[in-house]
Amino acid sequence: MSLFEIFNRQRPNGHNHAMAIENVIPDIPETTFIEKDAPEKEPPQEKTIVQLNGGIHLLYEFLDKNYESKGYNDALINPDATHLDQNVIALKNDLERSIRKVKTFYEDFIRQINFHITSRSRSGMIDTVEELTVKKEIAESHISQVKEIEEQAKFNEGVGHGIIISYTRGFRNGLAAISSHIILNKNF
Repeated sequence: MSLFEIFNRQRPNGHNHAMAIENVIPDIPETTFIEKDAPEKEPPQEKTIVQLNGGIHLLYEFLDKNYESKGYNDALINPDATHLDQNVIALKNDLERSIRKVKTFYEDFIRQINFHITSRSRSGMIDTVEELTVKKEIAESHISQVKEIEEQAKFNEGVGHGIIISYTRGFRNGLAAISSHIILNKNF
């Protein structure tokens, strides 16, 4: 006798075991588990990048944005070279503002760490002081990276200049798309 035949064998009163189980289990309406109406779709959540209250992650988030598509769209809206120049200046100002925010964050953070190092040293908390010293070294490393990005941006070099190149490329592609659509696709 197989395992599943146990449930299907006949009882002395003429009912099989499966029918006895069906009689014991109450009927549960379909609506208890299945929703007939489609639920309202929630708007897709934007991908968020963890920011550490103004740390270097804020700057890298700014640098990682897609400026090529922004330049392309701006060219379609206003295909003027002065518009390109103004938007490049605005991007440079935004980069400078982001750098200032990050530098201020780290300068304040290092001041706080210095206070805690001094205070905990007086209390003899050697392990805590060592942990704080490591945090301070990390913060100093980050601020030196930020200063390097700042210096490179002043001379139109490095990762900061990449956003300008990306935006300009997108703007020029937008201008090319306008020309292609209006002039080059005309049949004579």
